[in-house]
Amino acid sequence: MPVSDGAVLAAVDLACIRNDRLLFQELGFVLSPGRLLKVEGPNGAGKTSLLRILAGLAAPEEGGVHWNGHEIARHHAEYAMDRRYLGHHNGHSLALTARENLRLAAVLQGASLPQPRLDAFLAVVGLAHAMETPVLRLSSGQRRRLALARLLLGRARVWILDEPLNALDGDGRALVNHLLTDHLEQGGVAVVSTHQPLSLPAKIRQQTLSLAAP
Repeated sequence: MPVSDGAVLAAVDLACIRNDRLLFQELGFVLSPGRLLKVEGPNGAGKTSLLRILAGLAAPEEGGVHWNGHEIARHHAEYAMDRRYLGHHNGHSLALTARENLRLAAVLQGASLPQPRLDAFLAVVGLAHAMETPVLRLSSGQRRRLALARLLLGRARVWILDEPLNALDGDGRALVNHLLTDHLEQGGVAVVSTHQPLSLPAKIRQQTLSLAAP
């Protein structure tokens, strides 16, 4: 599959093998600004493996991932600054507070942001009342909201989200849909794996990639 001019993210002839089993091959797509790719498939089909490859956290058996026309394998550091990855695990330090976790995430992502700005992000995801609470004492839904706050650090064009709706109530799911809509309307792209339906405006351009059963 050729990489189109203006594509933010593209996969070209990807193949993935895990535990000596071929999960997928000759997989490709192109995402231009404002587009979302929803990845579907049963458990074990390779959804998480694909998302980790797209995030640059794992290497494909064959093929490559292109970002702004460049192979991410050759521009790993630059790509990492322009993408946000949310996996199954939230990646928090349980001993730190919500505020401390987000401040640490900002430092690691190279986002030099004042504390009031970070606190505003915590408020956006519904944690204004829990900023000083150790993550160990937060509910699973609150921990997921804290992970969502990392998406707001800096202006990354590529969001890769693995089951972002997990552990969230109705308000939390509405928050994810709002964050995604805002991101896409600003010209970002997103790859989302979810067993639950997204509720995005009809104007959002979506495409679906279905992985076969193992």
